[in-house]
Amino acid sequence: PPKGSSTSSFLVPCSSVRYSNPSFLCSMIAFLTGSFARNTPSYVHIDVHGVGYEVQISLNTYTHIQDKESGTLQTHLLVREDAQILFGFADEAEKALFLQLITVSGVGANTARVMLSYMKPDELSRAIVQGNAKVLESIKGIGRKTAERIVVELRDKLAKQPVETDVNISSWKGNSLQADALNALIALGINRQVADGAIQKVLQQDPNLSVELLIKKALQVI
Repeated sequence: PPKGSSTSSFLVPCSSVRYSNPSFLCSMIAFLTGSFARNTPSYVHIDVHGVGYEVQISLNTYTHIQDKESGTLQTHLLVREDAQILFGFADEAEKALFLQLITVSGVGANTARVMLSYMKPDELSRAIVQGNAKVLESIKGIGRKTAERIVVELRDKLAKQPVETDVNISSWKGNSLQADALNALIALGINRQVADGAIQKVLQQDPNLSVELLIKKALQVI
């Protein structure tokens, strides 16, 4: 990194260097510290000494950083043939659970993010440890077989390493509440028309929801 820089991690695109083990380079990106140039329920632009990184986040992480101008995000770089996607987490506990989830066959990074948007990390971990596959099935994209597979593969692992978080969910106020909720749902893989319909349905029942609750309730009715 440049002399005098206090950036938390030195990012080198995985595609720019050839390694026999690409995950070696990606594992170097542990976290980022900077100012939040743009902050939405599905992604954040974090400015690290003039370089902006787009980081995909869950609703859980958003509740931690929505009112902050700067901070630190734990990160995981997903490298695919067609893209390099940086995922960010409010704390080590959420990141650890995310990494556990994506080891399960049928659970991709976006599905893991959806799961962490439906439930807090400690709630999700508890459901898995207790073998509550029905709760997992209520999450969009998680069928019965996948829910059961998650329980079978992660139950013992999570029982040995319980997730402990303290998420303080506060109300988000702004004229673009519906737009932020819609963009977040689209980012989670929901069709725009379906997402918009779900948002309108939820708002008809309760127009005073925070953006986090609006997104969660919209996911439940889709």
